[in-house]
Amino acid sequence: MTAERIDPSRVAHPARRPELDAIRALVVVGLVFFHSALVFDSRDDFYVKNAETTDVTMIFASLGVVWAMPMLFLIAGLGSWHSLRRRGPAGFARERVRRLGIPLLFATLTIVPVPQWLRLRADPDYHESYLRFLPRFFDVRLAPADFPFVLQGEHFETGHLWFVVLLLAFSLLLAPVAGWLPARWGSRSRDRAGEAVRHRGLVLLPGVAVAAVSAVLGLEEGFAAWHRWAYLLFFLLGFALAADGRFRTAMRRDATLAAVLGLLLFAVGLPGFLVAGESGDPFTDHTPLAIGARALYGATGWCWLVAILGLLDRRPRRTAGTVDRDAPVRRLYAYLSAAVLPLYVLHQPIVVAVAYGVVRWRAPILVEYAAIVAASLVLTVAAYDLLVRRTRVTRFLFGMRDQDAPRDGSEPPRS
Repeated sequence: MTAERIDPSRVAHPARRPELDAIRALVVVGLVFFHSALVFDSRDDFYVKNAETTDVTMIFASLGVVWAMPMLFLIAGLGSWHSLRRRGPAGFARERVRRLGIPLLFATLTIVPVPQWLRLRADPDYHESYLRFLPRFFDVRLAPADFPFVLQGEHFETGHLWFVVLLLAFSLLLAPVAGWLPARWGSRSRDRAGEAVRHRGLVLLPGVAVAAVSAVLGLEEGFAAWHRWAYLLFFLLGFALAADGRFRTAMRRDATLAAVLGLLLFAVGLPGFLVAGESGDPFTDHTPLAIGARALYGATGWCWLVAILGLLDRRPRRTAGTVDRDAPVRRLYAYLSAAVLPLYVLHQPIVVAVAYGVVRWRAPILVEYAAIVAASLVLTVAAYDLLVRRTRVTRFLFGMRDQDAPRDGSEPPRS
């Protein structure tokens, strides 16, 4: 590999990146489409299943799972670096408990049991009311070996909030480590890594670590087809990338290379998954084919993250005095950016409830799918707008900031 000098004057300094808000909003809205598709997937054990199913959904879903949730953890890591700088370890931990722990607890007590109850209601002989079901849902036992999912039960689950559980756990693990590590050690490591990425392609090297974790530990279907500790790696990579603008510059430079390599790896790895799945479970089997397919999958994920972030970062910035023709789009992004966590918390119980009624239509799959997506999107946004964002209490319960409070620095300031 040849070394390419990165001009310090062109190195991107930490700044608020509107494209990250757009990506987060896109992923969360996309989850409505994804979870609606699981209703018709022939392989997934979703809460509500249509009488007619298909294998096509898995092919399309793979295009999203390979990058979507890893991107959310990466962006969370980026924001955590800025939050730790501003608040310190103790303040960062308190803020994470308030912003993640409170909505996790509130949602678990109120709406997370809904999909499990509707799964049981699919049985014509089951007539238990939701209130009578709740005590059975909360009949739990401690299971420390499954950290951080330390509560287990016959019906209990964190459901789609596994993302919040993992992110909270990663943040609370990061806080004391960040406070313990000497500042000099972190500075030296950052400088060495920043110098290393002046070599073309070296920003893709973390893909080897992601590939190794995926190959050795396997993939967990319940966590959007990634292992929980792979998500920790994405989170820590985001935290490290935020520390030095040279990493961002290298990602912009190597974005095209990452996109091409990622597409090639995906094209090779997907058939491996399909073949391995014919005789076993490619997510967990330790056959050479399954291990190789998972390794390619892990490397693909990192390449796609670099490609997406780098290519979006190449977009020209609007200079002062120019007409902002994208103002309506920016306002929509701003609205969705504040709504990301509440929309995430609300969407799956709504999708399952809508699907519970729609699958009784016995209509063509495309008609039912379109109806579930459309109704779920409308109801999720309406629930957020009418029931969450308008009062201080509900904003607090869903982890939102006060409307009048200034941005707290958990994300970098706007450019």
